[in-house]
Amino acid sequence: MTITALSTATARAEHPGKTRVLWVACGAHALHDGLTDTLYLLLPLWQAQFALSYAAIGLLRALYTGVMAGFQVPAAKLAQRTGGARMLAGGTAVAAVAYLLLGASSSVALLAVALVLVGIGSSTQHPIASSLVAAAYEGPRSRGALGTYNFAGDLGKMALPSITACLIAVISWRWTGTAVGVIGLLGAGAILLSLRAVTLASVVRTPVPPEQGKAANWTKLLRNGFPLLLTIGVIDSATRMGFLTFLPFLLQSKGAGLSEIGLALTMVFAGGAFGKLVCGFLGARLGVLPTVLLTEGAAAVGILVLLPLPIALTLLPVIGIALNGTSSVLYGTVPDLVPADRRESAFGVFYTGTIGAGALSPVLYGLFSDAIGLTPAMLLVAAIVLLTLPLAWKLTKCSAPSQATSDRKHRGRFFDKNISGSPRRTMVSLIRRPR
Repeated sequence: MTITALSTATARAEHPGKTRVLWVACGAHALHDGLTDTLYLLLPLWQAQFALSYAAIGLLRALYTGVMAGFQVPAAKLAQRTGGARMLAGGTAVAAVAYLLLGASSSVALLAVALVLVGIGSSTQHPIASSLVAAAYEGPRSRGALGTYNFAGDLGKMALPSITACLIAVISWRWTGTAVGVIGLLGAGAILLSLRAVTLASVVRTPVPPEQGKAANWTKLLRNGFPLLLTIGVIDSATRMGFLTFLPFLLQSKGAGLSEIGLALTMVFAGGAFGKLVCGFLGARLGVLPTVLLTEGAAAVGILVLLPLPIALTLLPVIGIALNGTSSVLYGTVPDLVPADRRESAFGVFYTGTIGAGALSPVLYGLFSDAIGLTPAMLLVAAIVLLTLPLAWKLTKCSAPSQATSDRKHRGRFFDKNISGSPRRTMVSLIRRPR
């Protein structure tokens, strides 16, 4: 879940239709994440259709991710002028039209143009939908609402790739791309109709005291371990994107068919959704350091065990838990390291770095796969993820500058298991009992 410059916004007055905003934002997140991860299923088909190398596959994937990352902040700023509902619906429509173009692509150049358009359309979802949710559920309840919104994205990752795999088994990938585009257009219309009265005009920024300048605040971040946290996030994101990009090709080399690859991706994403929930509680109970050691270690071991085995579908949910669980813990740690007046910028830097790493890593791993083979490249993925372990240990020596932590009577490190409390309300109670 990406929190950009609008993530620390508050509403001037009671936000209308809290439940409606939450449900539509969750639906938009599920749709966009489904559109994004359906691309993993299409990559082997494009390789066969256009005779692409692994490096070219990684470049196509990086093209989409890089455009999506680069346009998020401009999309958020434009939404302040045009309205969040219009911008979110418009971005969804652009991504849907791009899928129609994917289905009609007769060359790699057209494919690249379509992926750029998908990236532009998808860039609107994270900053705008999360900002609408944060504005509707301001105060302590925003964390629970944003957590529900974040979890909804993983439901889309499970559903849409599965539907796509079933369609490809019946019709060609081109007609399947057209069908997915039509689903996206219907979603864009539903967003516009549901949120036509909701805009971001009521969203304002939290004022920053004039005596707290940028230089002083970023000095605090450097002293309190934010660069270490960002480095761990970059490695984690690069590992996850590299693994997911080339997992279909690994399974294909083991003799898996298209339906099995679609099922495998669904199982990874299902494990990832569960991992976001479980690791959030683990981070609160065990502390961030033990949780990072557990998830990153499990990801490396899972990849190593997967390589020599035949098609081990039962192992994939476990790998999914480990791959996605760490990101949930790292995101929740940013407020513990960053003063309240600088969290807006810190989240922007954090997600720019992690999404950028996710865009670049498929290219690098694709080059390695072409040079040394797919299996050695996956071994490299498992080895690189282990670099996060000493970084996480070093991060334990950094203290939290946040206001909540500084007000505690016993000042422990932010890895103390009592630093972050577990949510008291379930998703159902959050939706049924708006404040």
